[in-house]
Amino acid sequence: MAKIYFIALILFMLVSPVWAVEPAAPAVVVSIKPLHSLVAGVMRGVASPLLLVKGGGSPHGYVLRPSEARALSKAQLVIWVGEDLESFLQKPLASFGQSDHQLKLSEQLQDYLLMKRQGGSWGEHLHTHSHQEESADFHLWLDPALAKQIVVLTGDRLSEIDPVHASLYRSNTTALIKKLDKLDQSLRGQLEPVKDVPYVVFHEAYQYFESAYGLNAVGAITIDPERQPGVKRIKEIRHKIKQLGARCVFSEPQFKSRLVATVIEGTDARIGVLDPLGADLPAGEDAYFQLMSRCLLYTSPSPRDS
Repeated sequence: MAKIYFIALILFMLVSPVWAVEPAAPAVVVSIKPLHSLVAGVMRGVASPLLLVKGGGSPHGYVLRPSEARALSKAQLVIWVGEDLESFLQKPLASFGQSDHQLKLSEQLQDYLLMKRQGGSWGEHLHTHSHQEESADFHLWLDPALAKQIVVLTGDRLSEIDPVHASLYRSNTTALIKKLDKLDQSLRGQLEPVKDVPYVVFHEAYQYFESAYGLNAVGAITIDPERQPGVKRIKEIRHKIKQLGARCVFSEPQFKSRLVATVIEGTDARIGVLDPLGADLPAGEDAYFQLMSRCLLYTSPSPRDS
C-alpha cells in the first residue's frame, strides 16, 4: 500500500507542474508611443508590449539597437503603421519573414486613410480618401475614431494568437473604447468654440485631428520634416500668416524651434508646441490620452487671443 502511495505521489509531482504553469504571454513589439499606449491598454493584466521609438526619437530616421532587432525577430506580433512612417522597420521585418506576425495598420485601415495635402500652404480643407499608400497621410492615430479601430484590431489579433487570455483582451478592448468615446466627446465640446481660429503647423502631421474636429489649420512650414525649408518657402508661409491672420505657429520638440521664430518675424502670431508622438510623455496606457489632451490645450487660443 505504501509503495502504491509513493508512486502516486511521484506521478502527482511530475504531472502537476504541467497544468499549473501559467501560459506565457505573447511577445508584442510596437513602433511608436501613441500606438504602444493603446496596445498596452488592450494587454493590461497580461503583459507589457515593447516600445521601439522612445523619448524624442523620430520614426522617420530611427536606427534599431541590436537588442531591439533581436526582439523583433522573436516577436509574435509587431504593430506598426507602415513603411512611409516607420521606414526603419521595412527591411528588418522583410528579412525576418514575419508578415503573418504583423499588424500593419495602413493596410487594415486603408479605407480611412486621408491623402497628403500638397504644397504645405493649403487654402481649402480637401480631405479626400485614398487607397494608395504612397500618397496617404499615415498619422492616423490622431483621430480617436481610428484609435478605437486600432484597439479593436489589436484585441482581435491578440485573441487569435493568445486564446488563453482572449476574455481579458475583450474586456480591456471594451473599456478602452468607452474611454476613447469619453475623450472624443470632451475634445469635441472644448474645441467647438475655437475651431475657426487659424494656425500653422510645423509639418503636415495633424490632418486627422483637424478633420475630426473641423479645425482651421492654414498651412505647414515644411512638407518633409527631415528637409530644411528654403527662403522662398519661409516667405510664402510668412505671407500666409499675415494674410489669414494666423494666431499661432506650432513647432515640434524633435525639430529646430528657431526656424519657427524666423517664420513669424514681422507677424502677430505666437509660438506654440505640438507633438504628434508625445516625446516627453512617459510610455504607458495613459500616454495616448495625455497626448490628445495636449493637442486640445495647444490648439486652443490663449486668454489674450480670445
